[in-house]
Amino acid sequence: MPELDQPLNLSASSPAPFSTSASILVIDDEAGIRESLEVLLTLEGYAVTMANDGEQGLHILDLENFDLVLLDLALPGQSGLELLPQIKERHPETPVIMITAYGTVDNVVEAIRAGAENFVQKPWDNEKLMADIRSAVARHRAEEENLQLKRTLKQRYNFTNIVGKSDVMLRVFDLVAQVAPSRSTVLIQGESGTGKELIAKAIHANSPRRDKPFVPINTGAMPSELLESTLFGHVKGAFTSAVASKKGLFEVANGGTLFMDEIATMGMDTQAKILRVLQDRRFMHLGGIQEIQVDVRIIAATNIDLRQAVRDGRFREDLFYRLNVITVDLPPLRARREDIPLLTQHFLDFYANENGLAPRKLSADAMRALIDYDWPGNVRELENSIERGVVLSSGPVIGSDLLPGHITGRSFQDALLEHNPNASLFDILEDIERRIIVEKLERCNWNQTDAAEQFRIPLSTLNQKIKRMNIEIRKRNRE
Repeated sequence: MPELDQPLNLSASSPAPFSTSASILVIDDEAGIRESLEVLLTLEGYAVTMANDGEQGLHILDLENFDLVLLDLALPGQSGLELLPQIKERHPETPVIMITAYGTVDNVVEAIRAGAENFVQKPWDNEKLMADIRSAVARHRAEEENLQLKRTLKQRYNFTNIVGKSDVMLRVFDLVAQVAPSRSTVLIQGESGTGKELIAKAIHANSPRRDKPFVPINTGAMPSELLESTLFGHVKGAFTSAVASKKGLFEVANGGTLFMDEIATMGMDTQAKILRVLQDRRFMHLGGIQEIQVDVRIIAATNIDLRQAVRDGRFREDLFYRLNVITVDLPPLRARREDIPLLTQHFLDFYANENGLAPRKLSADAMRALIDYDWPGNVRELENSIERGVVLSSGPVIGSDLLPGHITGRSFQDALLEHNPNASLFDILEDIERRIIVEKLERCNWNQTDAAEQFRIPLSTLNQKIKRMNIEIRKRNRE
């Protein structure tokens, strides 16, 4: 593992950074078109390489990385449509814009299905073409930056599913790496949805305890007696429903890490018992008389001000100081907006893959809406919004119409009419019904029977609607 007393340097173990000017490969057999594009793209600051047929284009692509390929449909030998799948197979991350003088609807559909970013008709409008190119290059670089950042975090630390490049998050990453090898108790503070459990897992994964259990518990999700039984275990007959002895989570986590979320919600009696474990590393089962010794690292998390809870008499001061050995403060998402594009791409990739879909991308107006929104639910709310967009999308680009209305400030009807101003009342109602059905299925883990019961309709009726609306039923396997 690298030395941990050095500040994080993202370039230290990363691949070479991108060049300032984006690189574009033009594959077109017409010399006039190549010259025209070369002048236009060079004036815009792009580095341009030319190929006059598919074979030459593939050879150049195998030798050099490009931010974008402009591919003519009508090429000698192999057509652009025949060449496109080969490009995507060998260079799947490189976006491709198709160019043609005689595009048909069938050609457009085939090209998009094969992975084309866009389809441009000759003669093109220079402003629109450049806007399409800038958008494709920007998305490609964001995806590449995300991949490089993940590689860097994986090389320097053993971080999984933590994404961020903002200064405030880089400081969090450094602190996590510094405290992970120690035995010290850690207190993670942050609003709901900021990723406190992910940080706790990162601490555990980078500690000497990494091969021992990581055991999470939400202490605010159960009453006091059940919480104590869950944490400390019980002997048979300790209470009415204790029909057999049971180990507690402290024993399950022995040698590893116990992550206690919403620590401020525990009752004062339970707090006293937690304090004793921290002090003596000993406890007793509920109803038991034998002391049990354990070696457990506690990582606690809270979304409220524990100091204020101490002042209000709702939290023990001695326990607070035991927990507050090292504090990790997680910023809200609105304080690190520069991370939103990276997080968005991470969730787009994850949910497209999880649902067996082709890669999804966000339109420029949708990304602007995400960056402008204040995210009271933080990263969790962003994740849910992107999951919704992926599930509801029928094509590779997710527009603002597929984002929740409270983020864009528009209702589904407004978004649908903006997307399709000629939509009939039937179209609007069917779109709303489809979204409601998909959201209900998502909440029911794609169990049609449960969804039909909650809708209070026969299962056969729901299945008919699913079939008519071409809703793909997906199986979920999430942790």
